[in-house]
Parts: sequence; structure tokens; C-alpha cells
Amino acid sequence: MSSTFYIPAVNIMGENALNDAVKQIQALGFTQALIVTDPGMTKLGVTTEVKTLLQEQGIQSLVYDGVQPNPTVDNVNAGLDVLHTHQCDCVISLGGGSAHDCAKGIALVATNGGHVSDYEGVDVSKKAQLPLISINTTAGTASEMTRFCIITDQERHIKMAIVDQNVTPILSVNDPRLMAGMPSALTAATGMDALTHAIEAYVSTAADPITDACAIKAIEIIRDNLHEAVHNGSNMEARTQMAYAQFLAGMAFNNASLGYVHAMAHQLGGFYDLPHGVCNAVLLPHVQRYNSQVAATRLKDVAKALGVEVQGMSDKEGADEAIAAIVKLSQSVNIPAGLKELGAKEEDFATLASNAMKDACGFTNPIQPSHEDVVAIFKSAF
Repeated sequence: MSSTFYIPAVNIMGENALNDAVKQIQALGFTQALIVTDPGMTKLGVTTEVKTLLQEQGIQSLVYDGVQPNPTVDNVNAGLDVLHTHQCDCVISLGGGSAHDCAKGIALVATNGGHVSDYEGVDVSKKAQLPLISINTTAGTASEMTRFCIITDQERHIKMAIVDQNVTPILSVNDPRLMAGMPSALTAATGMDALTHAIEAYVSTAADPITDACAIKAIEIIRDNLHEAVHNGSNMEARTQMAYAQFLAGMAFNNASLGYVHAMAHQLGGFYDLPHGVCNAVLLPHVQRYNSQVAATRLKDVAKALGVEVQGMSDKEGADEAIAAIVKLSQSVNIPAGLKELGAKEEDFATLASNAMKDACGFTNPIQPSHEDVVAIFKSAF
């Protein structure tokens, strides 16, 4: 059985990567860019910095900076209005996963037409999106290099998963200098998001030797650097290592896909407007405890990557240690202990479970839970 490995054609990483990237954008021949970002990037002056660097290369740019933490259909439509008005020939996303996902939605609809909800599902689009360059400022989502796009449908109170090779950016940029000012809580949430990507990819039924290597290395780097990046954000080496870790985790899940942690986290985020990384972090040990019924051997490998001495342990013991190590790391970076602290309500779990099972159709969890199982996992994480 064959497998396909998706990744942007060009990926620029390391301190001052942004300066090299704008030269690459100029070399590609673009002249009028739409920068898609959030108000925080504009307030911090990062948007202006990017506009100036582009201008120096002869590239004009317009800005849509209305992206919300969980980007919505309305955000996509507003960005499209700016793009069409100024006839932009490329899109540049600037920020974390929210900006990248919103930009993907804009770029995809720009060439395929219709409404962003038309592309919910797997490889629904017919045409390549408008060229997208993604400049990343967080170490977690890996949306700057994946074929995943998550957009909140406010009317249905759900997050739509668009998994499409046509939303893959043509160029990704990871400059840890842009991550240095990231608040500790965001660093923790995005770092745990990256850990979730790596673990879900490693236990995935679509895993292969390439994704396995990426996933395990990502877990090891996160083990060694997340705590320091959270508690000493000015440590550029830790920031740089986390940028590499989240990219490796992105390579893993972009090709091995994800599981029920993400399917369930998407529903929590869409229903309650909660931060995605925190939802993942809270759910991760509970879903893996369920997965350990069939994936104990793989979870024992995860325990080893997290620094546990697993020699002499049974697979079940190793899996239990992996779950304990996940909880310990999560606690060390101040992730909330349960869904109750996030404002979730038990009476919503049945609806959330139904929506999660629909969302998981394109995912590759090692075991397929029933509706009752998903409700039970939500309750265990409460």
C-alpha cells in the first residue's frame, strides 16, 4: 500500500528567517499581497515590520487583521472582500494557527469559488488555492506547513475540518525571533498542541517509518525544551528547538493524520470558543488511556521519548507511564486540570460526542470508539 508525503515546497527556519523569506517571495514574482493576521500582531508592530520588508522588495501589501482566536466563516468572508477589492496575487498569513487557517480558507475560496463550508471534508476542492506564504509566530499548530484548515461555523457552533492538499502553503517561515514575545500561557498551549500532534501521529493507523521518526524526535525535543520556553521565554535556544519540534510534529500528523483528541478538541473549541491547544492538552491523557487498549506498545515508545526508563516494563506498564508523563509535563506548564475549569458542561457532552464522531471521519485513531465511549472520555476529562 502506497503512502503520500505532503509538505510545502520551501521551508525557511531559524533566526532571521523572515529576511530571507521576503527575498524568496520577491523571487516568486508576486507584487500585491494580502497579509492575513490578528490584531495582536498589528499592535506589536510585527505586521508593519513585514509590510516594510515586503515594500523593500517592491511588493505592495494590504492587511486584513480581524482574525479571531478561533477563525470563523465571517473572518474568511471579510478577508476575501479585501483580497478581491485589491486584486491580490498572493496571500501571506502572519501569526499562529488562527491566522494560517483563516488565510487558507481565503486562498482556497479565492480560486475555487463558493463558500468556505463547501470544502469541509477531505480533498473536496478542484483547484489549487491562491499562492499562500505562511509566516509562523507560535511553536505549536504547524498550520504553516500542513494541509489542515479549521474554521468555526458560528451558526452550527462547530469547527469545520478542511483536509485538502490544495491548502498546503507554498512557503513556510519559522523565525524564532518572532516567537520571543509569546506569552507563557500561549507558549504552553501551543507546545502541548505540538505534543498532541506527535503522539496522535505516532499511534495513528496511517503511521509509517517517516512519520514515526518525525513524531518521536518531536516528542524528545518538546520533553527537553517546552518547560524552559514557557518559564524563560527569552531563551532563544529553547524557542528555536520548539520551532523545530512543532515543525517535525506537523510533518508527522500532516501525513499520518490525527485522532480523537483533535476531533473532540475541535468541538470544545467551536462550542465554547476555547483555546485549541489547551483543549488538546486536557484531553490528551484521557484519549490515550482509551487508545492504550490497542496501542500500548506504541505508547510505551512515547513514554521512552518522554524520558521514562521503560526497560523491563510490559506494554501496559509503559503505556501507563506515558500517560503519567503527559500529565506531569502538562502540570509543569500550568495547563488546567480538567474541562470543568474551562467552562464545559456535562449536559453538552452527548452533542459534543456526536459532532466529534462526524469530525473524526477523516482521522486515523487506532481504535474507533462508540458514542458512549466518547461521552465517557469527555466525562473522565471533566
